[in-house]
Order: sequence, then C-alpha cells, then structure tokens
Amino acid sequence: MVNLSKIYDLKPFLDEKVNLYNQFKFIATDPISIPHKFQKKEDIEIIGFLIATIGWGNRKSILNNGEKLCEILQFEPYDFILNHTEDDLERCNGFVHRTFNAEDLKYFIRALKCIYKKYDGLESIFNKHQTRDSLQPAIHNFKSIFFQLDHEKRTEKHVSDPEKNSAAKRINMFLRWMIRKDKNGVDFGIWESLSPSLLSCPLDVHSGRIARELGLLERKQNDAKAVKELDANLRLLDPEDPVKYDFALFGLGAFENF
Repeated sequence: MVNLSKIYDLKPFLDEKVNLYNQFKFIATDPISIPHKFQKKEDIEIIGFLIATIGWGNRKSILNNGEKLCEILQFEPYDFILNHTEDDLERCNGFVHRTFNAEDLKYFIRALKCIYKKYDGLESIFNKHQTRDSLQPAIHNFKSIFFQLDHEKRTEKHVSDPEKNSAAKRINMFLRWMIRKDKNGVDFGIWESLSPSLLSCPLDVHSGRIARELGLLERKQNDAKAVKELDANLRLLDPEDPVKYDFALFGLGAFENF
C-alpha cells in the first residue's frame, strides 16, 4: 500500500537533488554527450537512438563506441541514413559493443532509413501510438514497425518491449532525451508533439535501488510492472515532469552512494 504522506514528504529532498544533478556540467561522462555534438533535429535523434541502444555496461566503452558510431555515419547521421548504399554499410564492419555487433548496426541503419522514408521519422511513430497516460504502448508498436524488414532474430533483443514485461530502460532514456523540456540544456526537448508527462523513468539497478530505499518502489524486479509503479509515484510529485526525478535517483546512487 502506497504511503502518500511519506511520498509527498520526499518532494523537497528530491527536488533539491534534481536541481543539483540536472546540470549540463555532468554530461561529459554521460552517453547524452554524444548527441550533444549535433545541431540538426534528425541528427540528434538518430545518433541519440543509436547511443541509447548501446547504453549499457562501462560508460567509457559506451562513449568510445559512440564516437565510432559518429565516424561510421560520417558525422552526418541523417544524411547517411537516408542516402547510404549497401556498399556504404561496409563501414560498420568490425563494430561491436558487448552483444551489439556490426550486423545489428547494419540492420538498424536499414530500418531507420525505412522509418524516415515511409513513416516520416521516429517522432511521428511515437506520436501516432501514444496513449493518454503512457508511451509504453508506443514503444511496443515502434518495435513492431522497426523490425518489419528482413532481419536476424537475435537483433530484436536490442529493442525492448514493455508488453513483454521489460523495463525498457534504454529506450525510456532515449525518450527522456528527446521529449523532456529542460531549461538547463541537458535533455533536448525536440519532440514537441509529445508531452513530458507521459514519460517513464529509465529504471535500472541503480535507480531501482534508490527508489526502493526511498519507498518509491516496492516491487523487487526491475520490469515493466516496476516502471508502472514508479511512474505512478513520481507523477504524484510532479505530474507534468515526472522523469526529472531520474536525475535525483541517479545522482544519489552514482555520486552519493545513498
């Protein structure tokens, strides 16, 4: 049973931590620093999606491989996605980040080309499939569209599906980057057709641990049901911008060992 009084009592403390950690100075060692190298909307969202896809494991490795992605896409992600040939995809050979390899990357590039040519881009898909209170169904529909082309079955594991009870941490992180309006310039807020109120917290081992310590989350597993529970409690604290508390949960875990 949710203790509403306890949750509301946390608000001043968590707001203080959001103000502390939702700062541009912290992004240098964060994967979001890679899309911050670009200015064009489509470049930001394409490289943002790819870096979020490989956004697990050692941070230094994520950033190094993010730089390699930029090189592969010739520092013009949108132009490369739209105009690449099969020969151009040879540039992917040798790329690997943990279980995400060159063949996975080649498929992602082909699929993104289809999405921009046939579906008017990433934002359009999520906008079309959003519901009144969540973007989790839109993630499910996005995955169905993304894997419409011929592909190896193994590549599907690199896009999570909340309807299969996944917490979908990386794609929720990507959506935060694209949608959340951030006066401090960390998140981009370039998808204006979608409301930050619909975002879900990117739930992982660290944010889950802090959320449980604070009484914001009771469920033990980090899965879609836990995301829904945490969403409900964070929306009590700020219904318009609930995922700003991702900064507090992450900061408390990563920097303060709370």
